[in-house]
Amino acid sequence: MAPFDVSKPEPPWVIFGSRGAVAFEEQVEALRTAGGRVYELHADDLRDEPSTCDAFARAIGFPGHFGRNWDALVDCLDDLHGHAAGKAGIAVIVHGADTLLGADHLRVFVSVLCQAADRANTEVDPDGEPRGIPAVIEHFIFLLDEVPAEGFAAEIEDPDIVVSVEGDFLTVALDLAVWRP
Repeated sequence: MAPFDVSKPEPPWVIFGSRGAVAFEEQVEALRTAGGRVYELHADDLRDEPSTCDAFARAIGFPGHFGRNWDALVDCLDDLHGHAAGKAGIAVIVHGADTLLGADHLRVFVSVLCQAADRANTEVDPDGEPRGIPAVIEHFIFLLDEVPAEGFAAEIEDPDIVVSVEGDFLTVALDLAVWRP
């Protein structure tokens, strides 16, 4: 059994694993069945911050005023409570993620995705106050063709996030001791 469930609003928010992982297929199908949406990107379109922001904007359909920077990406991914999230939430699948190994922006990119998902998956703000909007399931799945998931651990290690190798998967979530002291 996988150490995560992308059809539920709980960490980890970012998961690296092999393309053929049965857990992904079953869980993504469960999300779709519940009314969620699945967006697919290719790592070749995520070369740097501008191209990553453009790829997400195209795939998900961000509003025209999207600022195309990391902070704007967090905000837009957090604001998917309506049209783009369906009834249950979203999973974003990144195909060919092997090519991101060694990318200069990878550490920040993964942290940004964790920030966005952590905010979207909760009904309270960082101060514990109600946000007035429902939580939306949000997970990011990086599918690997050849590189073992654990090969990404050192590349994304950061004091703001918790990186764990769990079997054949690398899972990532915000370090809540840092983000919600």
